[in-house]
Parts: sequence; C-alpha cells; structure tokens
Amino acid sequence: MGCAGSTPKSDDSSKKLKKPKPWKHTQSITPAQLKQMREEFWDTTPHYGGQKEIWDALRAAAEADLALAQTIVDSAGIIVSNSDMTLCYDERGKIIIFPCIACIFSTALCFQNQNQWLGNSAAGAKYELPKYVLSEPTNLIREK
Repeated sequence: MGCAGSTPKSDDSSKKLKKPKPWKHTQSITPAQLKQMREEFWDTTPHYGGQKEIWDALRAAAEADLALAQTIVDSAGIIVSNSDMTLCYDERGKIIIFPCIACIFSTALCFQNQNQWLGNSAAGAKYELPKYVLSEPTNLIREK
C-alpha cells in the first residue's frame, strides 16, 4: 500500500437508486419470454468478468424493491454509476490513496508509484446490466 500516513479517501460514490426509465423492447414479448431473457443473462454473467459475489448481489438488488436494493448495493460495496443500476463498479474502482508528507518530499520513502499517489487508482470491475433485468418493457404482452 502506501506510507503509514496514507489513508483512503472516503468517497460516498453510491447513488440513490431510482426506477429505470420506461423502455420499449424491439418487439412485444410475453412475461415468459422476459423471464427467459433474464435467466439467460444471469446464467452467463461469469463470462462478463467481475466477481461472482458482486453479480449475485446485483441480481438480488435487481429483483428487490428499491429500498432493499439500495441496502444490498450499499452492503456489497457496489458503486452505482447510473442510478438505474445499468452501470456499476465494484469497490476496487474508487479507492484513492493520497500521499503522506514523506512521499511528497522523497519518493524513496514511499512504496507507492507516482500514479497512485497522484490519486489515480486501478479500475474496479465494470458491471453492465441490461434494462430487461431491471424492469419490464412498455410493450410487454399481458397474459389474460
């Protein structure tokens, strides 16, 4: 990490979750088709990279009401870039280390590289969720 005086920046990057804006699928679909699309997405998430635990938390949040979803996202350390959860990052993406006084005067006194102590950090994994896992389309065929 860094010098003894280095501390992570406390950053409240988690946005308050909001319902996704209404959207329309390319063609009208049934609830059964929507469910199948969602299952296929969640079954293939390991191929998108990132951590299984974060994908599991995102799925739980996507299937919950907004209040519970907010709790899940906050507890899992998920950084919500878009308030509708279509773009999220894991907590590794926002950790910024600042230099201690010794680092400013002598790089030999600190193990951090210059990019880190200027405030740049390695990006965390990116998690992109399609709208169809977050809400129903406006052209969903209601079965009677």
